Amino acid sequence: MAEWVKQLQNSVNTLERLKAFINVTAEEEKAITVLDTKWGTTPYFATLMDPDDSDCPIRKQVIPSMRETENRHGIPNYLVRKENRDTDEIRPDSIARQYHDRIAFTVTDMCANYCRHCFRKELVVDRNLKLRFDVEEGLQWIRGHREIRDILITGGDPFILSDDRIEYLIQKLREIGHVEMIRFGTRTPIVLPHRITDGLKKVLSGYQRVPVWVNTQCNHPKEITEKTARAVYDLLSCGVNVSNQAVLLKGINDDVDTFRQLHQKLLAIRIRPYYVFYCEPVPGIDHFRTSVEKGAELIRDALRGHTTGLAQPMYMIDTHIGKIPLMPDYYIVEKTQKEYKLRNYQGFCTSIPNIPE
Repeated sequence: MAEWVKQLQNSVNTLERLKAFINVTAEEEKAITVLDTKWGTTPYFATLMDPDDSDCPIRKQVIPSMRETENRHGIPNYLVRKENRDTDEIRPDSIARQYHDRIAFTVTDMCANYCRHCFRKELVVDRNLKLRFDVEEGLQWIRGHREIRDILITGGDPFILSDDRIEYLIQKLREIGHVEMIRFGTRTPIVLPHRITDGLKKVLSGYQRVPVWVNTQCNHPKEITEKTARAVYDLLSCGVNVSNQAVLLKGINDDVDTFRQLHQKLLAIRIRPYYVFYCEPVPGIDHFRTSVEKGAELIRDALRGHTTGLAQPMYMIDTHIGKIPLMPDYYIVEKTQKEYKLRNYQGFCTSIPNIPE
C-alpha cells in the first residue's frame, strides 16, 4: 500500500490519535469534544506541531477551537451566495463561475487536512451544505460552453483522488477543444507530500497541448520541509509549475519576520508566491481575521525592498463578484467605521466588514 494512502487511513482525527503527537490542552480537548465539526490532518503534518505549545501555528490551523462559536462577521450560507450569484445561467453544483472564460470544477469535498480557516467551511468542515458533485455532469456542462478556456479542479482536495480518477479528469478535459489550461488546487505538497508519487507524476507529465498547473497553500515557514521541497521538485520535473496561495491569519503569519521568512522559503524550494488572501466572511473564523490593511502593510514592510520581487504575492480577497486586490488604490472605494466598499476590475462593487485592530 502506498505511503500516502496509509497516511490518509491513519488520519489524526480523534482525541486519542492526537494525544500521540502533542500534549492536548483542556481548551483543545473541550473544542474537539463539544464542537460538531469535521477535523483532522495527516500523521506527517501532525509531527510538525509543537507538542507543548498550543500557540503553535500548525496546531491552530488543525485543531478546533471554541472561538469558532464566535461569529460577528461571518455570513451564513456564504458559499451559496458566492457560487450561485443572481444569474439566469443554470449550472451543476460542481461548477462555480465568477468569470467569463474560467470556472472552478469541484470534484470532492474530502481533504487530507481540514483547515480551521477554510473558505468552504460550511461545505467541507461543518457539512451544513449538501451539494452534489457529479463529474460527468460537470464535464458535459464544460463541453457546452465554448468560452471556457481555464479549469480549476478543486474540492476538498482533488489530489486525494486515485491516480486513475485524476488521469480520467485530465484526459477528458484535454479532449475538449476549447480548454487551454488545467489547474489543481491542493494542499498535498504541504500536508501530504507523499502524494507526489511516480504514478501521479506519470499522470501529470509530458508535453501536452493543455498544461497542468498546481496551486498549493502554505501559510507558515514551519510547514516547509525537505519532503515538501522534494515533492515540488518532482512536480516541476514533470512539467508542472507550482504556486502558493497563502491566507493571512492572525497570530500565525501576520508579523513581519514570519511573513518574510515564509515567502523567502517558498522561493527557496521553487514555489512561486502568487496570492495572499484576506480571510473571507465565513462563519466561525473571526479569530483568524486581521485588519484589511494588514496584508498590504506586510507586503510593504516585510517584502518590498527586503527581498526579491519574485517573493511578492498579490494581496486579494475572493468575493461573490470575483477576486479583488486589497492594495490601497482604485479598488478600495470607501471606508467607514462599519465596512469597506470594494470595486473589482469590471467596476462592480461589494462590501466587507471593517475589523479593528
